[in-house]
Amino acid sequence: MFGSVTLVIFLIVVIFVVKTIKVVPQQHAWVVERLGKYHATLGPGLNIVVPFIDRIAYKHVLKEIPLDVPPQVCITRDNTQLQVDGILYFQITDPMRASYGSSNYIAAITQLAQTTLRSVIGKMELDKTFEERDHINTTIVSAIDESAQNWGVKVLRYEIKDLTPPKEILHAMQAQITAEREKRALIAASEGRKQEQINIATGEREASIAKSEGEKQASINRAEGQAAAILAIAEASAEAIRKTASAIQSPGGSDAVNLKVAEQYVAAFAQLAKTNNSVIVPANLGDMSSLIASAMQVVKSQSK
Repeated sequence: MFGSVTLVIFLIVVIFVVKTIKVVPQQHAWVVERLGKYHATLGPGLNIVVPFIDRIAYKHVLKEIPLDVPPQVCITRDNTQLQVDGILYFQITDPMRASYGSSNYIAAITQLAQTTLRSVIGKMELDKTFEERDHINTTIVSAIDESAQNWGVKVLRYEIKDLTPPKEILHAMQAQITAEREKRALIAASEGRKQEQINIATGEREASIAKSEGEKQASINRAEGQAAAILAIAEASAEAIRKTASAIQSPGGSDAVNLKVAEQYVAAFAQLAKTNNSVIVPANLGDMSSLIASAMQVVKSQSK
């Protein structure tokens, strides 16, 4: 009898201890209700509660939680259907509000994310939705985070996983991309041909300029050469004239000149006499005889 009483007491003590001592894991928070009313929030570690009066009503994880938002069809500004799939990241910051602020804060966040997403997509054209994902993500986070504060939840970020337009739109977009690429290829080819023609024209112009410069320099060189030759001939002629004049002024110079002139005079008539087998006689033979006499006199004087 005594042994059974002891066993019952031991069991009561164990149950009491189990009900009294609560160990909360790290990054967790437990909400305690006392007689059906919120009493306290237990943090990580060892905690003491009153058995049979206090109870653990809610257990929350304080880690960052990814929430997959179900895909939905949105209508863009240009009346195009677009299926959007995203993921939401949130964290519980106030366990008490997360317990009593909403009956199901996860469902509330999901619904709010979907409605906000439809509103944002409805203000954009189809092409803009692919270009402004960051704007969409930021807008959704701002809208949800403002409402989620009453639920003790902090929305960290929202990421669009996939944007899927209808097949017809995909085909049209692919055709547009193909046309745009072909257009860029044609423009690039025409720009290449244009640059080629510019290069050829520039090369021909530079070649013509170089050729004309060469011809100009050659003409200048020839002119300078001819001028130098004329100058040299003139200087030589002047020097010969000076020497001739000097020789004439020297003793016997005039006689030598007369003799030379007489010789050339006779030689010239001798050549003329041979032309066409005709004999040419000077108009004034006296002049010729006197000229010859003068030349003979010069020769005689030179012999003496």
